[in-house]
Amino acid sequence: MSQQTPQQPYSPNYRTPEPGGDLSGLIPYKNTPALVSYYLGVFSLIPCIGGFLGVAAVILGIMGLRKAAQFPEAKGKAHAIIGIVAGSIFGLVWIGAGILMIIGMAAASSSRP
Repeated sequence: MSQQTPQQPYSPNYRTPEPGGDLSGLIPYKNTPALVSYYLGVFSLIPCIGGFLGVAAVILGIMGLRKAAQFPEAKGKAHAIIGIVAGSIFGLVWIGAGILMIIGMAAASSSRP
């Protein structure tokens, strides 16, 4: 006796699952600049290196938005926007803090007798 497996009924709307499945909407693996921008924007919270990561997040976020506009199937607009916003906010905060520290150290060293 041979066992038969049930087959999918024919439907014109039936689509075979895409590789990546359900996560393709959550993680834009086809839009690498947007994804990297998102992670750099989140990691720009780290002191000392946050300014550099923030600048990189903004640059890659813009690249990710351009790629998402050019190739809509790549997705990743939300990740790129979050990367740009977080990177610019925290990048500016850390760069400003660094400038204030340099000014403070210069003022402290010039006031010594």
